[in-house]
Amino acid sequence: MKVVRTQLQPGVWLTAVQTKKFKSSVLAVHFLTPLKEDTASLHALVPMVLRRGTTLHPDLEQLSAALDELYGGSLEPMVRKKGEAQCIGFVGSFLDDAYTLKREPVLEPAASLMTELLLQPYTKDGSFCPDYTSQEKANLADRIRAQVNEKRQYAQIRVVAEMCGDEPFGVDKLGSLAAVEKITPHTLWEDYQSLLATAQVELYYCGSAEVERVQAAFAPLLAGLPQGSERISPARPQKTKAPKKPRRVEESLDVTQGKLAMGLRTNCDAWDKEYPALMLANAIYGGTTTSKLFMNVREKLSLCYYASSGLMKYKDVMLVSSGVEFDKVGQAEAEILSQLYRCQSGDFSDDELEWARRSVVSTLRTALDTQSRLEDYWLGQSAAGLTDGPDVLAQQVEAVTRQQVVAAAQDLTVDTVYFLKGRE
Repeated sequence: MKVVRTQLQPGVWLTAVQTKKFKSSVLAVHFLTPLKEDTASLHALVPMVLRRGTTLHPDLEQLSAALDELYGGSLEPMVRKKGEAQCIGFVGSFLDDAYTLKREPVLEPAASLMTELLLQPYTKDGSFCPDYTSQEKANLADRIRAQVNEKRQYAQIRVVAEMCGDEPFGVDKLGSLAAVEKITPHTLWEDYQSLLATAQVELYYCGSAEVERVQAAFAPLLAGLPQGSERISPARPQKTKAPKKPRRVEESLDVTQGKLAMGLRTNCDAWDKEYPALMLANAIYGGTTTSKLFMNVREKLSLCYYASSGLMKYKDVMLVSSGVEFDKVGQAEAEILSQLYRCQSGDFSDDELEWARRSVVSTLRTALDTQSRLEDYWLGQSAAGLTDGPDVLAQQVEAVTRQQVVAAAQDLTVDTVYFLKGRE
């Protein structure tokens, strides 16, 4: 597997992963922009409306027919948050050229269709189609409302919003219902023109084709992008200290099981050389099925239905997530903090350390075997301006010492405690 990252124009990059491991190839185009409350919903809506039609294929039916001709390929709108960058665009999956019936190329027509979506959208009166805009606004609003339906995820969204309320990271990738309501076809069109001209553009390819051929396939897209304006790359998020006393937030909904979510400051993110040690500290604490939270808080003491921790790779944040009985929340919180203290004091066995190391390394290396995980990994690295692949990160984790893990754990500080409880 060979990875080549090339700057094609100022602010326009291509990450090409050349491999014959997969029968499908992946093409992606993303606009990377700083995450902001006043533009998040506009940006999130753009790819959804673009996907509705082009000048040559003005509706979903005709677009689907064009994809069917490319051996049933897919082309999906995507909205993701990587640190404090909002990443919006398209990810396409197509049969790799090596497996077509007559070895006919799929890469070029697939890139052409993606270019058509981006540069020749279906419009009316000089802006986006009002019908498509209103329908996709309703869909986006439904997605935002539906976040509360998955209570475990909702608790994590809420603790991040409370913890990072004064930081871009606290903004949801989909924005807000109030912001969606204000969008018009004209304001959406203006927002898209701004994205085309000023956002960092990340192109991605994974498949068997040579890099030069991939660049040639994307050439019409590059030619159609606005020239002359400066493209703004998302900045590295600033680190924030936790308050001396953790914030405490409670919310009541119609739930039968409480959700306890805790936000911790890590003083470390993917840019720091200490990050591999933090990955191991997280794995020992709550990131695996052999972790302290799982084995003690959940299994041994039965204080939680689930208990785990996870890192926000491109932000100095760790989230602890647990499901608890309403009357056991105090005990559960105390034990979750007790297990954190054990990690910080080095109270873990050599076996625990090695189990955690094997788990982290295995997760990183298996990312090389999955197209979707590879694409997501490299999008995050591109947004951060980092170049190490998952295999390099795995090697760094292999070299981490016990002392480095303890030092990383000692930097963990509780910032915000959020509890979702039932109505009285």
